[in-house]
Amino acid sequence: MQELKSFRDTVGYILETLGEELEDLVVVTADVGKPTRAHLFGKRFPDRYFNVGISEQHMLSFAAGLASAGAKPVVIAFSMFLMRAWEQIRNSVDRMNLNIKIIGTHAGYSDHADGSSHQSLEDVALMRVLPNMKIVVPADTYDVERSLPHVIKNVYGPLYYRVGRDYSPPVSADHDYVFELGKGYILKEGHDVTIVGAGPILYEALIAAEELMREGINVAVINMISVKPLDIELIERYARRTGRIVVVEEHMVYGGLGSAIAEVLVQKYPVPMRIVGAKSYGRSGRSVKELWEYFHLSSRAIIEKCREVLNHGHSRN
Repeated sequence: MQELKSFRDTVGYILETLGEELEDLVVVTADVGKPTRAHLFGKRFPDRYFNVGISEQHMLSFAAGLASAGAKPVVIAFSMFLMRAWEQIRNSVDRMNLNIKIIGTHAGYSDHADGSSHQSLEDVALMRVLPNMKIVVPADTYDVERSLPHVIKNVYGPLYYRVGRDYSPPVSADHDYVFELGKGYILKEGHDVTIVGAGPILYEALIAAEELMREGINVAVINMISVKPLDIELIERYARRTGRIVVVEEHMVYGGLGSAIAEVLVQKYPVPMRIVGAKSYGRSGRSVKELWEYFHLSSRAIIEKCREVLNHGHSRN
């Protein structure tokens, strides 16, 4: 695959490429073809590309009709405004267990300039509660290249695929793995504390792990790209190994990845745990990095939470 830098460019290129391979693939968007790069598919396959205008509810209902008729729809729009169609996602897509992939772009703080109205920090919680919905959150474009073709071609049923907007520093580039739904991946081994995260914020987790290593603290880092279903076995194994968990997510601390992992730990192997995530609406900023710092999601905040659980004094098996 050609070298690509931004999330949306990578997604657009993959959809265009898959259009040649999958004759039943259709793409539906809501007047955001260019900013999501869905228009690349539309240029190549105009008969299988549908722009319904600024009407997200109709977009999901329309896609449900296409799926019911045997097509393989990919719905793509800004993650924030996809949530306008939650009723249709619930009733028309998830309740009917239709084979629709929903790509939410510009997630988290990635639309940094437009402020809180465009910054999606609640989407994982809203999607996670739906019983048939699966959720994938890639950390970088390398994750996208490995996972997006797989979920479109091989995973049946409703799936929410959450990506940022622009370039994100590589997290998984040096890690050779084959994506599998329901599996997390080890970015760094460690035995003192485990950081579990999903999405571009994992870059900050790796920085935190490097800085803590200089202090003699050995931190494991897990890329939980499959947010639902979770890799329960991996979570329990590292809870037992390190005795401490810190979850990092570019999302509200309410109902997201941290909540999902807490649900696992409380039933399988309770250990001291902290969540690094958003606790309020966003704001405009000059960069994503600036907003991570402002809202305490940076490596400094992650290091602070790691020290908190280390001071908790939990014994390991």
